Amino acid sequence: MAVDSQLSSPLGPPACDKDSKALLFIEEMTRKADAVQERVLGEILLRNAKTEYLRRFQLNGATDRDTFKSKIPVVSYEDLLPDIQRIANGDRSSIFSAHPISEFLTSSATSAGESKLMPTIHEELDRRQLLYSLLMPVMNLYVSGLDKGKGLYFLFVKAETKTPGGLLARPVLTSYYKSEHFKTRPYDPYNVYTSPNEAILCADSFQSMYTQMLCGLLMREEVLRVGAVFASGLLRAIRFLQLHWQQLAHDISAGALNPKITDPALRDCMSKIIVKPNPELSKFITQECSGENWEGIITRIWPNTKYLDVIVTGAMAQYIPTLEYYGGGLPLSCTMYASSECYFGLNLKPMSNPSEVSYTIMPNMCYCEFLPHEPDAPAVSRDSPPPLVDLADVEVGKQYELIITTYAGLCRYRVGDILQVTDFYNSAPQFRFIRRKNVLLSIDSDKTDEAELQKAGDNASALLQEFNTSVVEYTSYADAKSIPGHYVIYWELLVKEPANPPTHEVLNLCCLAMEESLNSVYRQIRVADNSIGPLEIRVVKNGTFEELMDYAISRGASINQYKVPRCVNSSPIVEFLDSRVTSKHFSPAPPQWNSERR
Repeated sequence: MAVDSQLSSPLGPPACDKDSKALLFIEEMTRKADAVQERVLGEILLRNAKTEYLRRFQLNGATDRDTFKSKIPVVSYEDLLPDIQRIANGDRSSIFSAHPISEFLTSSATSAGESKLMPTIHEELDRRQLLYSLLMPVMNLYVSGLDKGKGLYFLFVKAETKTPGGLLARPVLTSYYKSEHFKTRPYDPYNVYTSPNEAILCADSFQSMYTQMLCGLLMREEVLRVGAVFASGLLRAIRFLQLHWQQLAHDISAGALNPKITDPALRDCMSKIIVKPNPELSKFITQECSGENWEGIITRIWPNTKYLDVIVTGAMAQYIPTLEYYGGGLPLSCTMYASSECYFGLNLKPMSNPSEVSYTIMPNMCYCEFLPHEPDAPAVSRDSPPPLVDLADVEVGKQYELIITTYAGLCRYRVGDILQVTDFYNSAPQFRFIRRKNVLLSIDSDKTDEAELQKAGDNASALLQEFNTSVVEYTSYADAKSIPGHYVIYWELLVKEPANPPTHEVLNLCCLAMEESLNSVYRQIRVADNSIGPLEIRVVKNGTFEELMDYAISRGASINQYKVPRCVNSSPIVEFLDSRVTSKHFSPAPPQWNSERR
């Protein structure tokens, strides 16, 4: 398609006119980042002026930044929970937003173990769709010919519930995939998937994965990019192929669909895709998958793949070596930065090395402020307003905690993400995602903090009392080498009666007790999504943690300030701990998880 030269972008030559407009929109937003932010805040405050929340702090219709900052407090989820519970129980008054709350988006768990409920409005789907529409125009600057094939993406819906007041509560991606924005999206040659909507929207995780993989195999020559939302999701798909390639090859050879696929809409849809037997393709899949060597399996099965599209920043960075193994050296692309509360920005250099990924926050998505984060600095008092910095005023090299004010009515809300400024694009800062604040362990979309892990360990160690045994010390590790990944807990035990040590079966039950004590998000992912494996306890020799302290001091740690790390991710330390392991134990059954919301 010919591109109007007047629509060219400083980011690079666009692939088509539609891309030109998207790239110029990015230019316009980032050139005037501070002015856009001022306009966004004004719009939010004007539309929500009569809400209960803003009236509570006597904003009196003011829309300027100074008044807003002087009167509205910085808050966490726990601060908003009483109002959120009112909405969940059926209160339809304008508490946070002048627009009706359309549903709740569920995110990481609270200290009480339930997933957070983030109120949202229908209009937010437009903003999410807008950010999605910018991703491929940027990618097309770096990878050519993506309109000549398809993307093999493993996308899934997850369990949803209803609150007592009748509002849906579900993950943000489930909300998006079930929306008309996704289901009736216009055709775009640069954004065609191998998976039909029916496969993505099937609630049964096996049927969904099976048919998405089958479609990907049938269209293997057309696949130009392979991806999932998180790195863990793509690796789960590879593991699924390892376990089920024989059934998939049989379907392809016979030209018939596995009888385990019982969803009527899915069977009907797949009947139009599996139209005839393909014994040649079946033989090829058998040859590639029957051997023990799976290195480069993605490029072997999908030879035209140009990159892997997955999030590998933050906790997902642990999966990079495994992805490189299966991907045969394909580039790893992280395209966007988003959360349940709001979608924020995109990566303007999507083919950069994972260690160099930075996201440019689009100033039109919400109003952003930043709390300077200095790990060794004293905690900020809740009685005095924290010194927040505006989007355009952050400094390169410094770390900040993200604070947002959204169109859906969140005001000065602490998202919990720690970001580091790496550069600016025009007047918009670019950020590297450092970590979630206070998160200790994460395998998928689960987040476990130190207090929760301590409580789980206490509950589990109670099973050791009848053996007169206690846990002397512990640490943890998110093992991403296995698929699916799982939590590993290292325990050093004090066995006061050596003739009556805890049995292997009891230590297995300790694993289950820990899982039962973890939050509902962990248990859902473990039980319903099968993307976390059984929790493992590794018992280590007596004296192991003293040796670990000696090792840390030899590496420069202060003997006076040394604390046992409650999570380790350094390979030498993990190897050291594993060399001291005397026994390994796994949870013998999945923990209890109920999809019904209390």
